[in-house]
Amino acid sequence: MNAPERKTSWLRTIQAVLWSFVGLRKTSESQQDIEKLNPFHIIGVAIGLALLFVLGLIALVNWVVAQPTGF
Repeated sequence: MNAPERKTSWLRTIQAVLWSFVGLRKTSESQQDIEKLNPFHIIGVAIGLALLFVLGLIALVNWVVAQPTGF
């Protein structure tokens, strides 16, 4: 028995990971993602987006701390 072919775009993978980060997802759409998306792509995209999120927070904190206070 052959495994089902998983063909999807990177954009769809990024979209699925972003929805997972938010936590809002229909069960039917989640099942479709499980069937169609490559798990290695999901892991890679999730790590990349989490890293971008953390770096963005660090940059935001550095920017806020560097702002002169008006007091």
